[in-house]
Amino acid sequence: MSAKNSMKDYLAKHPRMIGALFTLFVLLSQAGSAVAGTSSQIGP
Repeated sequence: MSAKNSMKDYLAKHPRMIGALFTLFVLLSQAGSAVAGTSSQIGP
């Protein structure tokens, strides 16, 4: 069994995890943008 099929089977058995993973990815993308925006300043 490949990893793709096992993930697909897992999500089919646990549909709430689809929403949880989506929310996690959205939060991570927002956090990455915020960190990149504040730490790109050079100098005092």
